[in-house]
Amino acid sequence: MRTPRIITLLACTAALAATTSACSGASTHQSADGGGYQVTATSPPAQGPLDSFTWSLYAEPYTLDYALAYDYPPNTVLANVCEQLLRVTPDMKIEPGLAVEYAQPDPRTLVYTLRSDVRFHDGTTMTADDVVASLGRHTDPETGSPWGSAFKNVTAIEKTGPLEVTLRLSRPDVLLNELMAASPGTIESAATLAEAGKDYGTPKGTVNCTGPFALDRWTQGESITLKKNAAYWDRSLIPQSDQVKFTFIEDAAARSNAFLSGTADGGYMVPSASLARLRASGKGSVLFGPNSAASNLAVLDFHGPLGDLEVRRALSMALDRKNIVKAAAGGIGVPAKAPAARGAWALAPEKTAALYDTLPEPAYDVEAAKKLVQEAGATGRTVTLATSTLAPEISVVANAVQAAGRQIGLDVQLKAVAPEAYSSIFVDPNARAGLDLVITNGYDNTPDPLEFYQYLRTGDFGNYGNWTNTEYDAVFDRANAEPDPAVRAERTAELQRIALRELPVIPVYEAPYSVFLGNRVTGAPTGIAQLYYPWAAKIGAAK
Repeated sequence: MRTPRIITLLACTAALAATTSACSGASTHQSADGGGYQVTATSPPAQGPLDSFTWSLYAEPYTLDYALAYDYPPNTVLANVCEQLLRVTPDMKIEPGLAVEYAQPDPRTLVYTLRSDVRFHDGTTMTADDVVASLGRHTDPETGSPWGSAFKNVTAIEKTGPLEVTLRLSRPDVLLNELMAASPGTIESAATLAEAGKDYGTPKGTVNCTGPFALDRWTQGESITLKKNAAYWDRSLIPQSDQVKFTFIEDAAARSNAFLSGTADGGYMVPSASLARLRASGKGSVLFGPNSAASNLAVLDFHGPLGDLEVRRALSMALDRKNIVKAAAGGIGVPAKAPAARGAWALAPEKTAALYDTLPEPAYDVEAAKKLVQEAGATGRTVTLATSTLAPEISVVANAVQAAGRQIGLDVQLKAVAPEAYSSIFVDPNARAGLDLVITNGYDNTPDPLEFYQYLRTGDFGNYGNWTNTEYDAVFDRANAEPDPAVRAERTAELQRIALRELPVIPVYEAPYSVFLGNRVTGAPTGIAQLYYPWAAKIGAAK
């Protein structure tokens, strides 16, 4: 579960016959409209350097503070500026990052050995003190980090050597180590954090990390500019471009026009309504990449009509998912079989066929759904769903849910909220007041599907509706203590089964990740790994 990362959706899905291994190379899929497309992890490599390129975001980042970054725009920028102890690669594997290695001497201890040759953008050397300060911010209530729950089992974060940091746990926690490849594992200069205070990560403040690009300037409401870090430690990722300029275009049509006119060289999460036009334009390429996300309906209030499981089942059965895919994803996608997408099952790919592919297709039976509503005594009851102009897909799905509800006797009311208010629903519990449902894009930051299912555990930050199930919590704890990926996948499948039975979130559809690259640029990774992998370093001249 995540914030409104809804703008594009999902990846390598079963009904598209993709496999995790296929996503590493190229695999061809059939779209809902009968056309075809390929899923690849990267675009063709750059052929030379660039002075600069311009990249379009669908919204301005609300922060560049890594501890608060919980959405696509800030993470898309920060992926090139800040780095983590571990790194997620474009083909969804985890490798060493700022930590050259890690060890687990016992199930409740994690030891990270840091690289000795890493410098922050101000030229100072990274040490264990910076790691302790950076990770510790997530555990400080004053920070308000949405990632704080990732550290729920951490009892101590200690410097155990000049280049060694040890995390001590109250119980085994496999996901914590994996999340060291995402925002929870980001490292910032301790001195910068202390000096910047509350201005850190804002247009008035600064960011001083270790990535291949450094923050040059943030002109609020207009653009963010990054400059090349020529002293970057990873010589394989020295940027091909001297500068990257991010512009913010909320209107989907205007964003597509920016691609076509060349005022934006590229951008992730291509507006689905423009896919066909952009693919046929000759102005660039639309590429599809691995994704770990699915569009879901997250239940926010279990005290209203959706507190009744039969009503949740009815609403799920009334959704015409195939037509939703055509309208919301340009026909490129499939109905979602489970809350966590097929692309999320990348850690143990040999298990994917048995644990995900064998799931039944979601049922579509309006008459049976209407009967369930009647039997639950819910006919005529009101269900309030948030909608927004943040992305056309949100409105499309919202209208489809409203129509489905009316067919089965539910009065689905749409509550329109501004884009920034829609984002607040996912980080501020008070913003959920009066809402029964919200459309979200549930995805993994890592290749482990258990990461998604942790967000349904009692008390987790991503459990927006405060759903609780003791059976689910017990299974999760067993899975999170299991070091063997294959065995952990089996236990995660138990969580999947419970989630499908209880429907705290209602799966809607999956679609591949997307990126537009204008004719002058190439080299970008194409998939969801761009949220943490330094993708902009790979972009250079196409000719």
